[in-house]
Amino acid sequence: MPISIKKLSGADAADYRDLRLDGLSKNPEAFGASFEDESPLSVDDFAQRLEGGAVFGARLDGETALVGAVGLRIPVASKTKHKGAIWGMYVRSDMRGKGIGAALIRHVLDYAKPLVEEVTIIVGASNIAAHKLYIKMGFEQYGFERRALKVGQTYYDEVLMSVVLNPPTEQ
Repeated sequence: MPISIKKLSGADAADYRDLRLDGLSKNPEAFGASFEDESPLSVDDFAQRLEGGAVFGARLDGETALVGAVGLRIPVASKTKHKGAIWGMYVRSDMRGKGIGAALIRHVLDYAKPLVEEVTIIVGASNIAAHKLYIKMGFEQYGFERRALKVGQTYYDEVLMSVVLNPPTEQ
């Protein structure tokens, strides 16, 4: 299944908003954000988010709708700018198991490599498929947070993972 991945811009805001709200509504336990908080945001709000960051979208070749997306946040603070954080990773449920998630992660890690030494990600402890994918991509668990998210009256644990892209040189 040929896919294309590109950095999204303001022109992609409507498609990205649609994908993001799909993820937040269908998998609320997978995101720190909520559908209730983000659904009132306009396409312009999403355009500003895309213009101010690094969000990558996957499309099936020849199609216009996004089937997956992932963001990368790189801090500007001098003590933490060596580490990037993946956020908002999502692949539509009918597109899972086709290699799109792996392609998105590979793409964002390639993008991050010249910019940061390490990349972190947080994954729901119950999301076994995502956990396996991140391990396959070189991530290792470094922490576990109990009751990290609360959706309604249900708590969700999260696994903290990282991958070193550019090990520091010995001095």
